[in-house]
Amino acid sequence: MAKAKKAEATERDYNVILAPHITEKATLGSEHGQVTFKVVKDATKPEIKQAVEALFDVKVKAVNTMVQKGKNKRFKGIIGRRSDFKKAIITLEEGQTIDTGVGV
Repeated sequence: MAKAKKAEATERDYNVILAPHITEKATLGSEHGQVTFKVVKDATKPEIKQAVEALFDVKVKAVNTMVQKGKNKRFKGIIGRRSDFKKAIITLEEGQTIDTGVGV
């Protein structure tokens, strides 16, 4: 029986995942095999799954997405608005890990 071929990362895979989303709640999810990433707004769940599997060489069990609405903030009396962003909560198969704490 032939081995399963590793999926090669495409340019779109690198563009789909923007950054890890490190918060207290996202850190609690890591105890359950979950990792949270900021992703582009037009990314779909299958695209996100394929990108994570290709870039990090792990097996993804589930992908949950949500759009985080931007907040109104005041800076020196001027009201501004933070941008909306989409985040994806990736649930990994048993025994799989992604270390998002390492880097610059």
